[in-house]
Amino acid sequence: MLVAATTPAPTPSPESTSAGEVLRDVGELTGSYCVSGSPGVCGTVYDLTGSRLAGRIADVLLGWPLRIVLILLVCFVARYLLMKVIDRTVAGVAAGRREARRGGLLESSPLLSERRQQRAQTLGSVLKSTTTLVIGVVAVLGVLGQLNINIAPFIASAGIVGVALGFGAQSLVRDFLSGVFMLAEDQYGVGDVVDLGDASGTVEAVGLRVTRLRDVSGTVWYVRNGEILRVGNQSQGWARAVLDVSVAYGADIAHVQEVLQRIGDRLAAEEAWKPLVLARPEVWGVEQMAADGVVLRMVVKTAPLQQWAVQRELRRRIKAAFDAEGIEFPFPQRTVWLRQDEAPATPPPARHGDPAAAGGSQPPRRSEADVVADDTGEIPRIR
Repeated sequence: MLVAATTPAPTPSPESTSAGEVLRDVGELTGSYCVSGSPGVCGTVYDLTGSRLAGRIADVLLGWPLRIVLILLVCFVARYLLMKVIDRTVAGVAAGRREARRGGLLESSPLLSERRQQRAQTLGSVLKSTTTLVIGVVAVLGVLGQLNINIAPFIASAGIVGVALGFGAQSLVRDFLSGVFMLAEDQYGVGDVVDLGDASGTVEAVGLRVTRLRDVSGTVWYVRNGEILRVGNQSQGWARAVLDVSVAYGADIAHVQEVLQRIGDRLAAEEAWKPLVLARPEVWGVEQMAADGVVLRMVVKTAPLQQWAVQRELRRRIKAAFDAEGIEFPFPQRTVWLRQDEAPATPPPARHGDPAAAGGSQPPRRSEADVVADDTGEIPRIR
């Protein structure tokens, strides 16, 4: 009968047991085990000391803290450089360099400078906030990865929170996105006269969520950017003064057009009005034949926000010129029809032998001469 000889396993000493537990704990913390020639602090210390425990402790104390510091340093430098680029871009836009390069109709003025500065600062603030948020999230995820923490639950939780906020704050997100695109596209700015549908007036402030404007009566309107479906800007690039001048039907239309053209040319040639008039005034001709007179249209291309001043000055000069030329403005004309008193209940007897009077007779219809005679007391002359 053969009996297998078994050798009892050596009983580990207390010292080796504690060292093994330390190695296991450190290995679980760092997630790596030192081997000869492995890159990093752990392998380097192991090659120098020959102690795997020393390599793992050095990796715990120097390896992943250095990697975390390196991640934070890279994120900080990236944020610093991006902030510098954003500040420089914002300063260039606020100074009006892009508009100056275009050589368009917009000239530098305090109002336009304020508008450009506000638009640039708002966009710069949005870009800075977005950059800081993105870099911060990347840094946090990188640090958690170095600590061997599973970041999948965090990403899933962030996605759920984002969806919840998206459903709960749809109007706020829509207002914010509309404000960003509105500023980026330069649809309107501070000082512009705009028509936003329900409200119209001069824009006083432009934000990412709300636009504030004041109408001609002084009422301040706050309009959410997400509710703006259309924008009518009356002061972007250039404007046009449109005048509809009415004259009597007896006026000479060709002569009236000549007078209007002469008035516009004189206005455009004066030094005080030359900067406001961008092109020669035009008389388009007869626009409408109304009940009271003939309407002629005159248009003048003007600088932004100057069309109303040009219109007022042209009206003043047209009134003076028409008085000097003897051109009449039309007056309201009304045609009044007066009905005679009711006929007597018993008609006069008809004459015998007159077939036309068999069915009764009615008084003759009064003429316009009779009406004039009744009103003035004069007997009209028959020509």
